[in-house]
Amino acid sequence: MESEAVILALAALAQSTRLDVFRLLVSREPTGVPAGEIARELAVPANTMSAHLSVLTRAGLVRPERRSRSIIYRADLEHFRSVATFLLKDCCGGRPEVCAPLIADLTPCCPPKEPAHG
Repeated sequence: MESEAVILALAALAQSTRLDVFRLLVSREPTGVPAGEIARELAVPANTMSAHLSVLTRAGLVRPERRSRSIIYRADLEHFRSVATFLLKDCCGGRPEVCAPLIADLTPCCPPKEPAHG
């Protein structure tokens, strides 16, 4: 991943409404949320929300999908993972002991449950 892409993603998330949008979309994975619903839930005018969604899309953090007459927005978790991984690898500079405490904090406390086999 290029550092410019990381800077673009971090800049997009540095604004509170866009961070709220990204949080909302992550919480609604994998179904996504229609643009109008995002605006209503966050109490942001539709034209302002459109601008925020454009910034997040250009940064690669969200993906719009046309479904019939609606545009559904979804978080691009793969791109977000790439940004976080780049930061960890780049900032640690090949010294895993520097980032070990952060990596430990990122490790989930509880593994996902295996689906029941019946």
